[in-house]
Amino acid sequence: MEQSRQPPIIGLDVSKAWLDGYLPGAVRPLRVGNDAAGIRALVRSLGDHAGCLVVMEASGGYERTAHRELVARGVLAAIVNSKRVRDFARGMGLEAKTDRVDARLIARYGATMRPAATPVPDPARAELREILACRRRLVDEIAVRKQQLEHLHSPLVRARLERALAFLRQEVKELLTLLRERIAADQVLAADCALLTSMPGCGPILAATLLAELPELGALDRRKVAALAGLAPVARDSGLREHRRVIKGGRGQVRRALYMAAVASLKTDKSPLKARYARLTARGKPPKLALTALMRTMLVTLNAMLKAKSARQDPRQS
Repeated sequence: MEQSRQPPIIGLDVSKAWLDGYLPGAVRPLRVGNDAAGIRALVRSLGDHAGCLVVMEASGGYERTAHRELVARGVLAAIVNSKRVRDFARGMGLEAKTDRVDARLIARYGATMRPAATPVPDPARAELREILACRRRLVDEIAVRKQQLEHLHSPLVRARLERALAFLRQEVKELLTLLRERIAADQVLAADCALLTSMPGCGPILAATLLAELPELGALDRRKVAALAGLAPVARDSGLREHRRVIKGGRGQVRRALYMAAVASLKTDKSPLKARYARLTARGKPPKLALTALMRTMLVTLNAMLKAKSARQDPRQS
């Protein structure tokens, strides 16, 4: 049987100022600015590579404009994990690192791994993601400032730091209000958020994080959604040795939000999750593993609820 023709792979190394591309068969390396004009030039250069897949690494957000503009112009584009590309390079014995070398390496990785094209998030979810990212930074800053405050003795310095903390806390409150307003303004997001928060333990931050960072929720089975969040146990067996399963990878922000929600649920006496945690630890499961099990239970239950569009759903049926 004739195999389906695979699209040609274009490697794209992204930095703040430049896009370095590797086009198979190109006479010279391609470098354009990481801006609208540069991306238009890039698309023109891809004219002889119809149906290509442009593969780029996640680069701290600098890849988003290129990805969005390429997709808008009908070019398939995939954003891949930079650590996996670097691990791939080490496995191939490739240690050199320049922008042009990286572009060729990314193309080689894409040709081997054939990643799926990354869809552009809809504007409402993209805005939620930015609001949540801003809020996380402020919360982290509050934690750092509070730690500083514990070691200060000067009344003048303490007063300044307390004013800064009051400002940061107010900003966090206003961002939460903005988050709720943006969700309420979108009919689909509002309905899904209401469904998610109907489950005990799922508050507005966890619901917003799932809506923004895990748009696949409700469209996948429980194993796949757990793997996306990095909550699927990974085997580490070798020969006759069987090691304890671990969780790794996945979407860290989703996992962090689930962790905070699971910890909070343990402080509520009537929480069903607290009762489940007690049963798991009573059977000898270590506390950290029991907490991970709660996180996975929450996620697969919420996934089942969104899939069925019902507030009550057995996660085992998803």
